Amino acid sequence: MRVAVVGLGFMGSTHIQALANVPGARLAAVVSNDEKKLAGDLSSVGGNLDRPSEKLDFSTAKKYRTAEEAFADPEIDAVDLCLPTHLHAPLTVAALRAGKHVLVEKPMALSVAETEAMLAAARESGKILMAAQVLRFWADYQPLIEAQRSRSLGAPRGFVFRRRCAAPQWGKWLQDRAKGGGGVFDLLIHDVDLCIHLFGLPQAVSAHGYEDLAAGIDLINAELHYEDVASVLVTGGWHHPKAYPFSMEYTASFQEGTIEFSTAGRAATLYNAAGEEKPLRVPAQDGFAAELAYFVECAAANRQPERCPPRESAQAVAVTLQMLESRARNGERLSCHI
Repeated sequence: MRVAVVGLGFMGSTHIQALANVPGARLAAVVSNDEKKLAGDLSSVGGNLDRPSEKLDFSTAKKYRTAEEAFADPEIDAVDLCLPTHLHAPLTVAALRAGKHVLVEKPMALSVAETEAMLAAARESGKILMAAQVLRFWADYQPLIEAQRSRSLGAPRGFVFRRRCAAPQWGKWLQDRAKGGGGVFDLLIHDVDLCIHLFGLPQAVSAHGYEDLAAGIDLINAELHYEDVASVLVTGGWHHPKAYPFSMEYTASFQEGTIEFSTAGRAATLYNAAGEEKPLRVPAQDGFAAELAYFVECAAANRQPERCPPRESAQAVAVTLQMLESRARNGERLSCHI
């Protein structure tokens, strides 16, 4: 599978490094309007994960200055769009119409109308579309996903998903609501998508919080209301610029035990109904490499990505937008008719 990575910022560099560990995939082209980055020098790239930026070897990859050049290349099978969010929808549609399979970074788009246009273009083209909702492939979240799938710990009872970081400084577009959607939208889309993966669409959402993007603050405490799960809370956001550390965590309570994980120092651990503490075995996989491998596998077989379907990624956009609307309405409970 010959892949073009479009965009050489933090996510683009992360995907390129992960792609090197994906069997059957080859970095065929890179796209950027930055000549230094096209030469492989990504030393200026920063992000909220502890992943080194470095000089990469692009000697065997074609270099394009625009996405459209890559879309027109008949030797490119798939494109990996790692661009500011406001570009996701138009470039995804263009790539699909050009006959390319598309992996697009999260959030899938900024509006429901945009996600519907992307889904329609995928249907019409017959090509594979997948959004890069990497949490579905993240090693430390696999015990939780498996517990819910198998019901090995009984019925789901109460869940808290939390994700926080400093307001990003590596891409000013992220602080522009029209281009990135803001901190809650960009950051907690991961956790909303995971809730849809675990429990399906909520019946309703309600949320409180505070936003001041100019000061680097964008916070939310949101509840996703389900008929058969007593409590699902998604919380976090941006906490001022630069110094505030990134963290992600969950507490997942089932009838027969609670699983907890935090990047702040707690490995995935089960606390069962018998009063025992059991560290959980997690797969030895990098989430980005696993995500890319799955996309490449689906694209090569022209098989829909059932593990990460684009319809659910679109639903995550819709639910997150409703959370923000509820926050603006001081916690008004909004029905999810999506």
